[in-house]
Amino acid sequence: MSVVVLTSASGSPGVTTTTLGLACTWPRPAIAVEADPVGGSAMLAGFFGGFQAPPQSVVDLLLAHRNARLAEQFPQSLLEVKGTAASVLPGPRSHAQAHSALELWEPLSMIWKALGGSGTDVLIDAGRLGMESYAEVLLRHSDLVLLVTKADLPCLAAAKQWAEGALETHRLHPETPAWAVVLVGSGHPYSSKEVSSVLDLPVLAQLPFDPKGASAYSHGSRRKRKTRLSRGLLACGDRVRDQLAAADRLLAPGGGS
Repeated sequence: MSVVVLTSASGSPGVTTTTLGLACTWPRPAIAVEADPVGGSAMLAGFFGGFQAPPQSVVDLLLAHRNARLAEQFPQSLLEVKGTAASVLPGPRSHAQAHSALELWEPLSMIWKALGGSGTDVLIDAGRLGMESYAEVLLRHSDLVLLVTKADLPCLAAAKQWAEGALETHRLHPETPAWAVVLVGSGHPYSSKEVSSVLDLPVLAQLPFDPKGASAYSHGSRRKRKTRLSRGLLACGDRVRDQLAAADRLLAPGGGS
C-alpha cells in the first residue's frame, strides 16, 4: 500500500484530473482523496455532476476523530466510482472547512498506512502549494510527491522554487519522500529533458494536453477507453508504481547494499 501526493505550483495544470484519472485506471483498489484547500469539491461538482452528496462531510469526519471514531467512520465517507476499483473521499465544501480539516489529515494518514494489508493505494489531490490551509502534513506522510506542471515558462518558474526547497529538504532529511514531475503537454514549448534540467527533478511521466479526454474526469463526460489521455494515464500509473516498488526495494533489509 502506498500514499502518493499530487500537487502543483501554479494554477490549473491538471492535478485533480490526474489524481482521479490515475485512481480510475489503477489496477488495484485506489482512493482518490480531495485535499485541495480551495474547497468546493471539484470532484463532486465535476466528475459526479453536482448530484452526488457525500455520506459524510469533512466536518463529520473531524467530529468522528474527536470522538475516537475516525477509523469507523472513514469507510462510510467514500464514494465508489462505478466500473473501476476506485473510490473518492470528497474534500472540504468551503475554504473555511479546509482550515478545519488541517486537524484531520494526520490521523487520516495513520489510517491509510494501516490499509497496507488491503492492497489499497491512496492518491491525494493536495491542490496548489503555498495556499492558506494547504495540508503540508500529507506530503510528510506520503511515499512519493508528484509535482504536476505544464511545460511553459510561467508554470516552470513557479515550480522551480518549490523544487529547490524539496531537494534541500530531502538532502538534509533523506527519510522524507522523494519528488518527481508529471509533465502535462511536453514540448509546449519545453521538452521533458529541458524541464528536468530546469527543476533538477526527474520527469517521471508525461501526459498529453487532451481537453476532450480530460473532460471525463473534470466534468463527468462519458469515459472512452482509448484517448490520448487514457493511454497517458496508464503509462503514468506504471511509472509511478515502478518508482514506488524501487523505493520499497531500497528500504528492504539489504536493499541499499
